Amino acid sequence: MSKFAERLKELREENNLSQAMLASQVGLTHTAIGLWEQNKRIPNLEAAIRLAKFFKVSLDYLSGLED
Repeated sequence: MSKFAERLKELREENNLSQAMLASQVGLTHTAIGLWEQNKRIPNLEAAIRLAKFFKVSLDYLSGLED
């Protein structure tokens, strides 16, 4: 599993959000969130930025480039 997939799921669960709730909060689809968490797809830059801003983390952290 990619670091992005792991971190996205970890952040979502730490915030007690379902995939649907997270998708609604950031203006994405729950299907996209699920595919990213399963490491079946990767988000485009705009979606990754939305997620990083929502969780108040850097893109480097979200992508696994830093801890």
